[in-house]
Amino acid sequence: MNKEIVIITGGASGLGLELVKQFIEKNYFVCNIDRDSEKMKVLNNKYKDNYKGFIGDISDSVFIKNVINNISNLGNIKILINNAGEPSFKLPAKYEKEDIDKCFKGLEGMILFSTETLKVKEEKDLKIVNIMSSAALRGNKQEAVYCATKWGERGYTESLKVAYKGTSVKVIGVYPGGINTEFYKNSRDYVPVEKSETFMNPYDVAKIIVENITNDANLTVADIIIERN
Repeated sequence: MNKEIVIITGGASGLGLELVKQFIEKNYFVCNIDRDSEKMKVLNNKYKDNYKGFIGDISDSVFIKNVINNISNLGNIKILINNAGEPSFKLPAKYEKEDIDKCFKGLEGMILFSTETLKVKEEKDLKIVNIMSSAALRGNKQEAVYCATKWGERGYTESLKVAYKGTSVKVIGVYPGGINTEFYKNSRDYVPVEKSETFMNPYDVAKIIVENITNDANLTVADIIIERN
């Protein structure tokens, strides 16, 4: 099969959903991984020809192995976009273990999906796009654990770049600032609705990402930092 496949984690809403839509518009076959079964059912009904959804936990290693093997049988995996993750915004002394576990799932998923995809691709002809946050570039008062996770993702991304320098595996780090999505809905004491409405439009952010990672030039954009004007 000659399908060019893009894998997107966390693509049922927010930035991930915009990425799903825009890659389908570019005639890629999109494989979307998300745990929100209701939203995924809607997408499965809406997109049929160039789309397949997989419902599961991005930190479940058995689920990920099975998903990547299934996807590899559908066509040629060209791009992996590690987008899924959850925040926890609290003052340092307020964090509980469940907050830590929630934040670190994104890092676990990034590593597990990258590892399994590299295996089936035999470590060649692949773009790995790790979508992180501006929190990976600086510390923030109410984001200690979230920042720790994002700094870990950045360290993993930079290490992948070194490991695959000069090969056909290309690694891209993406660092967006605040995006106006449901991402902050459980942290309204920290990011109220009126503040989040001043954040970037997810369509615009997705457009910048897609344009940079699908360019036809003989080059690779290594890092994409996206900030509000």
